[in-house]
Amino acid sequence: MSSTTTRFRTGLYALLSIALLGAGLVSQVAAEESQFGYTYTTDLLPQGAKEVEQWMTWRHRKVAGSFDQLDGRTEVEYGLTDRLQVAMYANYVWASAYHNGPFGQTTPPEPLSYDQPGPDQHYNAKRLVGISGEAIYRLWSPYTDPLGVAVYVEPTIGPAFREVETKLILQKNYLDDRLTLATNFTYAPEWRYQETDDQPGHKTWQEETDVNVSFAASYRFRENWSAGVEFINEHEYNSYNFKRESNSGYFFGPAIHYGGKRFFVTATFLEQLPWASVHSDSVPGAIVGRRVYDNDFEKYRLRIKAGWYF
Repeated sequence: MSSTTTRFRTGLYALLSIALLGAGLVSQVAAEESQFGYTYTTDLLPQGAKEVEQWMTWRHRKVAGSFDQLDGRTEVEYGLTDRLQVAMYANYVWASAYHNGPFGQTTPPEPLSYDQPGPDQHYNAKRLVGISGEAIYRLWSPYTDPLGVAVYVEPTIGPAFREVETKLILQKNYLDDRLTLATNFTYAPEWRYQETDDQPGHKTWQEETDVNVSFAASYRFRENWSAGVEFINEHEYNSYNFKRESNSGYFFGPAIHYGGKRFFVTATFLEQLPWASVHSDSVPGAIVGRRVYDNDFEKYRLRIKAGWYF
């Protein structure tokens, strides 16, 4: 086992231990909980309720060399009505990379793709990605209707980044609401201000669209505790109309959740499955061992979310 893998697993166990220790500070079920790290449910804050959430996503391992990325999000949510939840948050990133890209060059991750490090440079950077607004409107509730349905919109504006992320959220509960199943369909056009490939030194807004689908299941095995799994399929297109596909990646892993009256913590660990294939706009050398390692894909992901209600 490599020293990098050992460090990653040690860090994973430490972060999960911290998350579970923090969860032990509370002991009652809250009205709204994020049961999954990546998949949204139709559970929303009641009218007038407020919440602060902190996210941390650790991305690790590329084609070769070394690579670590930390994505942070600090969010404030508010229940405008029992059906409509709104939020504002800041997104920021730190990354370290060396000889991690195709053919051994140093390559920054997608949020920092406008940087141009040398192929043998030890890259280290941190930036504010952008400020986001969010609105989730619930059409039907899984507790009173046959199916929970909600729609989601999230515009983001940053120094060199624009995005409008939309989602359709579906939720179905079974076994007296102990078993939760959720599905998200995401369509997210985005623009990045960076150099063009054919004109070095010339910058322009370049478009890309993320089209993702996720499936998640969670079972409440004891009071306040749930465990489950998440599966995510991510696609990237260099267009708005599902043409010029560049990447597709598949991720799967476990999720654990603790929900209390004033606090919750959720952790999801994902590993990319060896199901990737070459597309019309795939970057040469980015697919190794049937996994894609372009600048928005890696082998491992860990997301921890913590929230406080007030």
